Amino acid sequence: MDFASIKAGADRKWAELMNLSEPLIHIGMGTCGRAAGAEDVFAAVKHALKNTNLPARILRVGCIGMCYLEPMIAVRKPGRPFIYYGNLTPDKTEDLLVSYLLNNDPKPQSAICTLGEGSTNGNGSIDGIPRFSDLPMIKPQVRIALRNCGLIDPEDIDHYIARGGYSGLRKALELPPDDIIREIKESGLRGRGGAGFPTGAKWEFARKAAGRVKYIICNADEGDPGAFMDRSLLEGDPHAVLEGMVIGAYAIGAHEGYIYARAEYPLAIQRLRIALEQMRAYGLLGDNILGSAFHFNIHIKEGAGAFVCGEETALMASIEGARGMPRSRPPFPAQVGLRGKPTNINNVETFGNVSAILERGAKWYSSFGTEKSRGTKTFSLAGKVKRTGLIEVPMGIKLREIINDIGGGIPGGRQFKGVQTGGPSGGCIPASLLDLPVDYESLAKAGSIMGSGGMVVMDEGTCMVDMARYFLTFTQSESCGKCIPCRLGTRQMLDVVEDICKGNGKPEDLKLLADVSETVQKASLCGLGQTAPNPVQTTLRYFGDEYESHILEKRCAAGVCKALFHYEIDSGRCTGCMVCARKCPVGAITGEKKQLHIIDQKKCTKCRTCYDACKFGAVGICTEGMKIENGDAHN
Repeated sequence: MDFASIKAGADRKWAELMNLSEPLIHIGMGTCGRAAGAEDVFAAVKHALKNTNLPARILRVGCIGMCYLEPMIAVRKPGRPFIYYGNLTPDKTEDLLVSYLLNNDPKPQSAICTLGEGSTNGNGSIDGIPRFSDLPMIKPQVRIALRNCGLIDPEDIDHYIARGGYSGLRKALELPPDDIIREIKESGLRGRGGAGFPTGAKWEFARKAAGRVKYIICNADEGDPGAFMDRSLLEGDPHAVLEGMVIGAYAIGAHEGYIYARAEYPLAIQRLRIALEQMRAYGLLGDNILGSAFHFNIHIKEGAGAFVCGEETALMASIEGARGMPRSRPPFPAQVGLRGKPTNINNVETFGNVSAILERGAKWYSSFGTEKSRGTKTFSLAGKVKRTGLIEVPMGIKLREIINDIGGGIPGGRQFKGVQTGGPSGGCIPASLLDLPVDYESLAKAGSIMGSGGMVVMDEGTCMVDMARYFLTFTQSESCGKCIPCRLGTRQMLDVVEDICKGNGKPEDLKLLADVSETVQKASLCGLGQTAPNPVQTTLRYFGDEYESHILEKRCAAGVCKALFHYEIDSGRCTGCMVCARKCPVGAITGEKKQLHIIDQKKCTKCRTCYDACKFGAVGICTEGMKIENGDAHN
C-alpha cells in the first residue's frame, strides 16, 4: 500500500469523526487520569448513554497536560466545539452529560474550556466558557512534541496520520541521509534527556562510523522522582516517537532499533506494542518501508527499574543481558555501542520532535527558543504549585512564567522557596533566581541541569537540608557501585546530611560536604555520580543559612526534621474541641472537652496529624528559641 492511499484513508476516517451526527466524548485515559478515577468515569459515561438511550462515540485519549484536573472528559455536540470538564466523579459525570446532551445546558460554571471549531457566541466562547488556548496554563505553551496528546486515540494510527503523521518520514526517505542530518543540525535540536548534546552531530558521528551493522535506541527509562514527560508522550502519542526513530535510523544507516522502557510503564508499553503492529501493517516498519529500499525493525526491551540504566552504556549492557553498569568512555557508543557496533541513543522527547522538524523544516523549529537552546522543552510540573501537569514551553522562558503564570503560583497563600530542576541529579534554584531563563546554559550556570525535564516546586514549608537528604538517598541507593567515588562518596555525603537533620551536625561538616561533593563530581565514572552532588552543592550555595541553623541552633525552621522540633498546643487558641485528640493515631493528646489539650512529647511521633486537623491554629511547630504564633513557628 502506498502512502498516498494510506493518507487518503486516514483523512476520510478523521473527517468522518470530526463531522459525526452524534456526540463525541473524549476521556483522558493516561496513567494520571486512571490514577484519579478515569476508569470509573468511563463506566459512568457508558451508563449515562445507556440510560438516556443517546447515541455517542467515546474515544480514550492520552493526557492533555492538565493533570491537576483529572479525571477529565471533553464533550462535543455536532457543529459545536468540545467542552472540557474536570475533577469528575461518576455522579457528576452522569449529571453533566444528561444536562448537556438532553437539555442543551452545558453548565458553564462547571466547564473548564472549549476546544475546536463550531458555533460559538462569536468570540470563541460558549456561554462565557474560555477557549483552551486562552487558559493561563496553556497560553504560554508551544506544543510540538505534545502536539497530539489528548487530541487523538493513541491506539489508532489513522488519527496520527490524519494530523500529519509519517509525512516527515515520507519526506526523509526522498532525501539523502546527509541532508536529513543537516536539517536536524540546522534546527538546533539538542538531546532532551540530559546535558543537551546536539542531536544532528550525534547522528553524524554514528553515520560516519565504520561498519554495516548499526543500532538506534530510544531511551525511555524515565526514573526521576516527579518526572512523567516520557510516559505521557508514549501513552498519548506513541507514533510521534516511533516515526522519529525510523527517520533517525535511516539517517545513520541502522536497520535495527530498541525502545528501552521501564516495566513500571505498562500502559506506555501496551500502546507501543499496538503502534508497532499498526506500523508493520501499513508498511511503515519492516522491509522496503514505504516502497523504498530501506528496512528497519524495532524491539521493546523492558527494564527492571534501575535508575543507572538511564546512562547509555549501562542501558546497552542491560539490553545485552548483562547487569546494567556503565563503562568508561571513549570509545563512545557512536563508535562502539550495542554488541560492539556503532549505536545512536536519544530519549523519547528528542525523537518526538524529529518528525515535526522534517515535516515543517529546521527554520520553523529553530524560530523557537534561544540562540543556543532552540525549540521547546516539556516539563512535568509537580510539587507545591496550584496547576500541576505536563507542559511544553519555548526554551528561554523564565522560571517565574512557568511557576506563576502556567502553574498558578503556590497554593494556600504560601511563599515560593525554590524549584528542583533535572530530577535527583539536578539542583535547587532559589526564589532570588525566579527570573532565570530556562535553557541549558542558564541552568548550568546556576548549578543545575535541564535533565529530562522534572520540575519540583517547593514552598516555605520545605526544609532544603531535608530535600538534599531525600535526593541523596535516591542517588545513593541507585548507584551501581562500580566506581569508588560514587559508591562511597554518595554514602558519605548522605551520612553527613542525615546527621545534620538529626541535630548531630558539626560546623566542620559543611566543608566536608563541599569537599566530598567536589570529589564525587569530578571523579565518578558516569553521569549519575557526576551529577549526584548537585542537590547538595546548590542547597549549600543558596540555602547555607538553613544548614547553619540546623548545626548551630539545632532547629529546623520549616518543621520537617523531626529531631529538631516538636508540636505544642497554644493555650490562648485551644477551644477544647477534641478534634486533635480524636485524630491522633498514637493517643498522645489528652484533655477534656472545652478544656486545654496537652501533647505528651514522649508518645508523639510528629506525624503532623494534629497540626493539619486543628482549625483554630492552636497546634504549632515549636523549636528552641521560637514561639507559637498562628499555628506556625516564628522567631
